[in-house]
Amino acid sequence: MIARLRGRPVAYDASGLVLEVGGVGYRLLATPAAVRKAQDADEVALETYLHVREDALQLFGFAEAGERELFEQLLAVSGVGPKVALAIVSGYSPAELRKAIVREDTALFESIPGIGRKTAQRVVLELKEKIAPLAAVAGAPHLGAGDGHTVARDALVELGYSVGEAEARLASTDPDLPPAERVRAALRAA
Repeated sequence: MIARLRGRPVAYDASGLVLEVGGVGYRLLATPAAVRKAQDADEVALETYLHVREDALQLFGFAEAGERELFEQLLAVSGVGPKVALAIVSGYSPAELRKAIVREDTALFESIPGIGRKTAQRVVLELKEKIAPLAAVAGAPHLGAGDGHTVARDALVELGYSVGEAEARLASTDPDLPPAERVRAALRAA
């Protein structure tokens, strides 16, 4: 699989760009963040994903590894193909999408063009348990109150909150709850 390309951006359009690497122009269907990263750059490195179909090879481009990782997780959802996954990853940052999945916020996904209610519900349902921070928190052994607080805070930080925001959200939760429950309560309060 082609996982990363470094080269000179030579053309852009609404759906992506062409990246010239060693004299070969690779057409990438890319996120807006990847296109912005490539604009006005003499050379750029982009994370990529090669999707192989019976009748085509499609190369997708991402500004960062987090976008590609979420894209690959979305491909595992039944009924979500690469174009739908790209639309989702292009709609919001990976941190915002992970927060929405953890909060079971299907409305955020429905706000993305081409994503209906059923697809949004499937994405949330199938990825809720796979999103790393909460999965790590849920699998953590029951720790002392101080350690559990740190685990919960770190999970919120991993989801995109600053340390101060995470502390503020956790202040309104019951400190006797397991870390995973504290994180869920903090996210519900959002």
